[in-house]
Amino acid sequence: MQSTRPTPPGIIIAAPSSNSGKTVITLALLRALTRKGHAIAAAKTGPDYIDPAFQSAACRGSCINLDPWAMSPAQIRSLSTNHGADKSFLMCEGVMGLFDGAANGTGSTADLAAMTGWPVVLVVDVKGQSASAAALISGFASFREDINIAGVILNRVGSARHTQMIMDACATHLPDIPIIGAVRRNDALLLPERHLGLVQAGEHPELETFLDHAADIIAEDIDLDAFVGLTKAQNAPMPAPAASTVASHDIAPLGRHIAIARDAAFAFSYAHLLEGWRRAGAEISFFSPLADETPNSDCDAIYLPGGYPELHAAKLAAAGAFKASLRTAAENGVVIYGECGGFMTLGTHLTDADGSCHEMLGLLPLATSFATRKLHLGYREATLAIETPFGPAGTVLRGHEFHYATTLTQTGSSFCQMRNATGDDLGPAGLVQGRVFGSFFHMVAQG
Repeated sequence: MQSTRPTPPGIIIAAPSSNSGKTVITLALLRALTRKGHAIAAAKTGPDYIDPAFQSAACRGSCINLDPWAMSPAQIRSLSTNHGADKSFLMCEGVMGLFDGAANGTGSTADLAAMTGWPVVLVVDVKGQSASAAALISGFASFREDINIAGVILNRVGSARHTQMIMDACATHLPDIPIIGAVRRNDALLLPERHLGLVQAGEHPELETFLDHAADIIAEDIDLDAFVGLTKAQNAPMPAPAASTVASHDIAPLGRHIAIARDAAFAFSYAHLLEGWRRAGAEISFFSPLADETPNSDCDAIYLPGGYPELHAAKLAAAGAFKASLRTAAENGVVIYGECGGFMTLGTHLTDADGSCHEMLGLLPLATSFATRKLHLGYREATLAIETPFGPAGTVLRGHEFHYATTLTQTGSSFCQMRNATGDDLGPAGLVQGRVFGSFFHMVAQG
C-alpha cells in the first residue's frame, strides 16, 4: 500500500553551471554531517550513475535518482518519501545549472525544487569575480518565484579579503539570503575524470581518505549548523499520490529471477529500477563478467547494464565461461537485455580507443567502436515496437542516452521507436534477435 507520510524535509545543492564544484561540496557535506551523527538520505537529480556511488560512500548509505523529466511527480514523491523514512533529512545534488534541463527546458533541478518544496543552496564558483557574484546570486534568486534559494556557498575563494568583498556586496544587495560558507581553492578537492564523468567510486583507491579530508575542509569553511537549519525553509510539500499512480510508472520486471552483470564494466543500473522489480516479486542476483562469472543457473532473465566495456574489452573477450554461459542462455530461450555498454557487449565486435578489435558475445548483429568517438546525449522516449517483458508493443519508456560509441554495422530488426525530449522522431532504435534485445537507451520510468 502506498505510504501517506508527508514528503520528508530536504535540501537541494545546486549551482549556476556545471563544474562549479557542487559534487565535491555535496560529498564533503554528506561525510561531515554523517560524522556528526546526522542520518541523511542522499539523492541525485536527473540521469546519473556515477555521482550516486560517491554519495553512497560519503553518507555510508544509499543514494537514489530523482528525475523530474523522466519520472512523474507521484513517483518522485513516493521514492523520496520511502528513501527518506527514518532519516533526518534528504540531501539532493542538482544537475548542470539550476535551471538547465532537457532541450525544451523541462526536467531541471529547479523543477525538482518546485515539485518537492525543498529549499536550494546555491554553490557559486567565485573565481575571477567579487561584487559580480552578488549580481549573479540576485538573478538566480529572482528568476523563478516557485523555488526558494535559502542560502549560498561561495566556492574557490582566493583569500580572506576576496571573501569579505563578496560578503559585503551580498549583505548590501541580498540581505535576506545568508552566505553560509566560503570554501577555499584547494587541489585536494579535485576528483579524477574520464569521458563519461568522474572515475567510478569503486576505482578510486583512496576514496575514504579523500572523503574524510574533504569533510575536514568543509567543516572549517561552512557553517554546518546553519546548513542543517535551512532544511526548515521547506515550502508546502506535494500531496500524497494514489498508489495506482505510482505503480503505473514502475517498469515491469525483466523476469522472475533476473541475473544482473555488476562490476567495473557494467556498473550503471538505477537503484529505484531494481527496487521496483523486487517490489513486483522478482528475485535479483548478480555476477561479474570481468571475473568470468556466469549468471545464476535458475535465472529466466539476464540484464547487462551500461558501464565501461570499452575499457575492459580485452578482458571481456577472454572471459570464456561468461561468453559461453550467455550464448547457452540465449539458445535456451532466456530473456537477455542489454543497455548501452551491455548492448555493445551483446554485439559481435567492439573496437577500443586504441583501434584494437575484440570479439564480444555475438548475440546481436552489431559492431561498435571507440576509435572515433562521437557524443550521443539527451533524454529519450522509447515506444516499444514489439512485445517485451516491459510491456506490449506501444508501451512508452522514458530515459536517456549518453555514450561516445560509433556504430560500425547494425542489421536486423529494431525493438523500439525513439524520440528526443522535444518530440522529434529519431527513428527505429536498438536490435532484437529471438529473446535477446537491447539499445543505447537507459530506461528510467514508464511513460
